[in-house]
Order: sequence, then structure tokens, then C-alpha cells
Amino acid sequence: MTKKMKIIGIGDDGKRSLLPIYEKWIDESEVLVGGERQLLFFPDYEGEKVTIKGGLSSLVTSLERETRKVVVLASGDPLFYGIGSYLAKKLDVEIYPYISSLQQAFAKMNESWQDAYVVSVHGRSMKGLAQKINGRKKVALLTDAVNSPNQIARYLRSFGMKEYRAFVAENLGGENERYAFYELDEMENTEFSPLNVVILQKVSEGKRWSFGINDDEFYQRKPEKGLLTKKEIRTLSLSELKLTESSTVWDIGTCTGSVAIEACMIAKEGQIFAIEKNEHDLENCRLNMVKFRTDFTVVQGKAPERLDEFPDPDAVFIGGTAGGMEEILSVCCSRLKKGGRIVLNAVTIENLYQAGETFKKNGFQVNITLAQISRSKPILNLTRFDALNPIYIITAQHKEGE
Repeated sequence: MTKKMKIIGIGDDGKRSLLPIYEKWIDESEVLVGGERQLLFFPDYEGEKVTIKGGLSSLVTSLERETRKVVVLASGDPLFYGIGSYLAKKLDVEIYPYISSLQQAFAKMNESWQDAYVVSVHGRSMKGLAQKINGRKKVALLTDAVNSPNQIARYLRSFGMKEYRAFVAENLGGENERYAFYELDEMENTEFSPLNVVILQKVSEGKRWSFGINDDEFYQRKPEKGLLTKKEIRTLSLSELKLTESSTVWDIGTCTGSVAIEACMIAKEGQIFAIEKNEHDLENCRLNMVKFRTDFTVVQGKAPERLDEFPDPDAVFIGGTAGGMEEILSVCCSRLKKGGRIVLNAVTIENLYQAGETFKKNGFQVNITLAQISRSKPILNLTRFDALNPIYIITAQHKEGE
């Protein structure tokens, strides 16, 4: 193409949202591209109208061959969860934004938004939303017909996030514009227009936990020495995993979910997948997920079964195996992304040896830490130490250069 294509943001009030020069460019263009709603604002347009439907790859292919003057219409700011960034990577474009829906919503709310956490659930799953937003003062949510304000309220209430009130802004800039504050239970039972933005504002303090949650905080199998990765071992193992904010993590044999839960708090923007064979332990895991406001995928099964349902991991934690260790580790080694880590906790020297040999056979380098932890315990007016079981923390990663 000889001329740069123009992408122009437009509001729900149609032509009234456009600068005169933008209208001139549209009138002078030969092809007008946009969604059905945007194109309806220009009933007298004399050129060719192209409606955006489905994927954008076919649109890009046709626009690459286009020699006429083209203007693309987009809602609000084309670079804010819009088509602008995608088209800019593929085509030679100039972008002229309108006010984004969030800017308008915060203006109606009389609230600044430079410190807001913005997340889109438009066309996306709400899975993981709990840990992403927990503790944040302002959260702006882009919604859709499925992930509506009602569903968002229901979701937040299921995790006990009652410290938030919501501001819902509908049809911003349009004839049926409406905006108001809602309590979560009120929002759950109100009907809203499909075109809306939800802003959550924290009005009281909610529950938060720091790294290294105490063992007695978790719902777990009794008696005291139940199947729980103890705090000290858990924190050491998580530090070995080297998680980032966006890591994809597997927790094999999750039991109470303690490692998966703390992994969620580190990898807030990532994905956590857990598997556990025991239904009673899964019940405790689900209770802990609600208590600690973490929303991850947990399935019932005996690894390596069902691991094919998970995406390739950046990190894998194995708290225990009910046999089949060699097969489980082989699957983990073959699926682990480059630069990732596998951390396995072993209690016996037999499992330590088998794990080490299997990792080496799969071309991984191994480091082992023997953790022998004792905790202080009062005895009358004195103090003694109570020893926890010694644990081998085995860390495996791809050999350098491979």
C-alpha cells in the first residue's frame, strides 16, 4: 500500500464523538471497515463498507492487498484491548484514539484511574481472577455477556470478597447511558446492558496472607501430622521453583493445595494446575482455595493420568507419588518448558535415588537439599525442639546448553 491506513476510535454517540478532521478522512475514504454497530453510524457513506466478523487474520490479508483509501473504525481507544495493536503489527497504520470506556467510567465515578488494576474478562475465563485482584484498591473489569456484572458479583462473593463495592457504567456516551454504585449482593440481582464496565472499589480491609502460611491455617487431614507440605519445606521448595508473576505451574499430588495456593500468590498472572487422587483431600483443597482466595484448576486423578489436560509448565512441584514415579517424571521432563524447573520432595532414600536416576536419564541436572527442620515447643516454663521428618528437596532442570 502507498498510503497509511487510518484507525479511528469512535464512541457510542457516533459522529458526535469525532473531530471534524476525522469525519473528513472518513468521507474521503473509499473503504470503511468496522463492527456492525460502528458502521451503522454512517448510513450515507458512499464507499464500500466492510464488516469485521470473526478472526482478524482474513481481514489483514484483504487489507494488505488494498490499494484504495481505507479507514478502520474501532470502539474507544483502539490500543486498549482493541484491534489497534493487532493491526499495527501487521499493517502500516496511523491510530487516532477516542476516550476509552474506562476513562469515561472513572470520570463518571469522579475517581482517578492511574492506580487502577485493569483486567479483561471479555471473551476470557474468570479462572484465576481471585488471586489477581485480592487486596487491590481499585479494579477495572471489561466484561461481556457471559462474564456480566451479575456473574462477577457471584464470583467475588464465592471467595468472600465482601470488602468491595462496585460501580457499573452502561452504554457510556449513548442514549441509554446509566451508571451507579452497587453492593455485591445488589449487583448480583440487577439486570444490566451488555455494554458495560465494572469498577471495584475497596471500602474495607479484606483477608490477605504473606508468603509462608502457617500449617494450622489450612484445612487438612487430621491428626496433626497429616499430609501437608510443612511451611518450611513449602517455602524452600517454592523458592527452588523460581516462579515469576506469569508462570504456568503444575502441582502433582496437591493434597490440601498448600503449594498450589502459595504458587498462586506468586504467579498471580499465570496459571496453576493441580492433581490429587484422594477425594477427601480434594474437599480440603477446595475449602482452602476459597479461604485463601485462590482460583486454580484442580482435578481428581492419579498422575500421570490427566496431565495431558494441562498446558506445558514453566515449573512442576511433586509433593508425592503413589507409585509410577519414573513415568510421572518422564512426562514432566518431556513437557517442561526450556528454562523451567521440577522440584520433588522425597522422604526415603529409595525415592531420592530413583528420582535422581530418572532425571539424569532424561538429560536433566539435579541438585539436592536435605532439610532437617526442628520447631521450638514449650515444655512447662522451658523450651525444647520438636523435629520434623527430614525431607530431600530435589531440583531438576535442563542441562545448560541443551
